[in-house]
Amino acid sequence: MTRSKSNSDQIHRRPTEAECNILSVLWERGSATVREVHEDLSRDSEVGYTTVLKFMQIMTRKGLIERDTSVRPQVFSPAREKSEVQKDMIGDLLDRVFGGSTESLVLRALSARPSSPEELSAIRRRLDELEGVSS
Repeated sequence: MTRSKSNSDQIHRRPTEAECNILSVLWERGSATVREVHEDLSRDSEVGYTTVLKFMQIMTRKGLIERDTSVRPQVFSPAREKSEVQKDMIGDLLDRVFGGSTESLVLRALSARPSSPEELSAIRRRLDELEGVSS
């Protein structure tokens, strides 16, 4: 019973695309007001201030971001590190779309877009680390 509730909590906490955009701003800045997040998001697309505010209120309830109510205007910060959220989202994608096959996910990712020589070199180094082989 506890396991399924925990799984449900993870699904509930998984950010949507719009929430990921807000999180990206907060990860980059560290913390920000609604106005600052709105200004950053408005550079790339039209988004209303009240829309950003509503999303950030929802994200606070979901536990994706935290709000400092001791200051005015209120300041928001990410509740979790970017790497933790990425790991959770990749794990979910791996399970739901690739049947748990890391090989399928990695091969599909590598074939989806061209990788730079630097990226491929970094991938090779990481694979060597995972295999316990030093380069």
